[in-house]
Amino acid sequence: MPVIVKNNNNGPFSVPKLFVVFTLLSILSLAFFFSTSTTNTNINTSHPSLSLQSSTDSSINVYVAELPRSVNYGLLNRYWSFGTDSRLGSDSDREIRSNNLGKTLEFPPYPENPLIKQYSAEYWIMGDLMTPPKLRTGSIAKRVLDARDAHVVFVPFFATVSAEMQLGMAKGVFRKKVGNEDYHRQREVMDFLKKTKAWKRSGGRDHVFVLTDPVAMWHVKDEIAPAILLVVDFGGWYRLDSKSSNCSSSDMIQHTQVSVLKDVIVPYTNLLPRLHLSENQERHHLLYFKGAKHRHRGGLVRQKLWDLLINEPGVVMEEGFPNATGREQSIRGMRTSEFCLHPAGDTPTSCRLFDAIQSLCIPVIVSDNIELPFEGMVDYSEFSVFVAVDDALKPSWLVNHIQRFSKEQKDRFRQNMAGVQAIFVYDNGHPGGIGPIPVDGAVNHIWKKVHQKLPAIQEAIIREKRKPPGVSVPRRCHCT
Repeated sequence: MPVIVKNNNNGPFSVPKLFVVFTLLSILSLAFFFSTSTTNTNINTSHPSLSLQSSTDSSINVYVAELPRSVNYGLLNRYWSFGTDSRLGSDSDREIRSNNLGKTLEFPPYPENPLIKQYSAEYWIMGDLMTPPKLRTGSIAKRVLDARDAHVVFVPFFATVSAEMQLGMAKGVFRKKVGNEDYHRQREVMDFLKKTKAWKRSGGRDHVFVLTDPVAMWHVKDEIAPAILLVVDFGGWYRLDSKSSNCSSSDMIQHTQVSVLKDVIVPYTNLLPRLHLSENQERHHLLYFKGAKHRHRGGLVRQKLWDLLINEPGVVMEEGFPNATGREQSIRGMRTSEFCLHPAGDTPTSCRLFDAIQSLCIPVIVSDNIELPFEGMVDYSEFSVFVAVDDALKPSWLVNHIQRFSKEQKDRFRQNMAGVQAIFVYDNGHPGGIGPIPVDGAVNHIWKKVHQKLPAIQEAIIREKRKPPGVSVPRRCHCT
């Protein structure tokens, strides 16, 4: 016999009947929901990112702009066909040149010269996108063949190789346009992109440029400013222009150029090999630094620090760069020191931070304007020491400060560092960068960061569409 439930009017309802009523109401509710959802989806199909906010899928659709091979892998073939010189050559590069493979391979290797290799993000991101789909199971970037299906458009221009080749061959014309091959390549890229429907649809806001070299695409910075820029820091984009801004800081970065709201800070490529925690041995030195003593702009602090620290006990200061001759010296210095100094250079950061992480040497960061990769995904305070420039320049202050850390604290820093080493590594171990990428590596983390920017980019595209003809975008700044 069914259980009897009385309603407010004292009328009997059996449980089976009540279930039927609830079922009908649920079906009607779902039907209404899906009809509404379908309507909203149809409204938003003008751009894939418009429906992204309601999606739980973390993958990102990427279209690769159809630029000629001459501005990416063809540029590398040309690099390997050149003879060596003081800027373009290194011992490793000469070895690759000797076998002539770099001239003819479809996917030639990236230069080993540390001046260029430290900026190789462009190569590994491109290699992931060029990998056959069946091998790309670990990548969150889904390559699509129609720009209308894409959340972002990747621009396959090896801007670092282009710039460094020009600096190596004819540095004197780098800031000029006449006789500057790098400028002509920049112009070729921009002239092509601006004619595409994808660029016109968004004003370039959903296009991704890899600009890890601070001088990459220098001649067209204003034209690419609305786009998503993958940069190692904002140091190459500073404009000391307080008059055109309502912000109080005289060294602010114009929002019309770069911003943490739309751009992505990416790691330098590490030049030193990874040291696993199980391989860590006793460290005899307190603090280590290897690099150029004299720098420009914000890097002037380096020379002052050098003079303060050079005679401090337990501190090792070495001049030079971890090239073929200094690499072993750098490995030894970082692996036998508790802390590694990371002062600003010509720009607020440098590749030595990531060499320190791979060497399990606790970074001591002395750079007030630094921006770091993957903030929000990585908590740098768990394995790094941050010091204000003013404090670091007080006599004996820095040494006294780091001497206060206990062995337990230093061990914990190193354990935390070991847990994030893989996040900053680009190399996937495959020739030409063509092959599956590590799920927890740098390339995937870059795409995750780009994915986070999509709602803001979507908003900027929509706001631009409703502006009447002739109305200019107001200048805004991003001061923090």
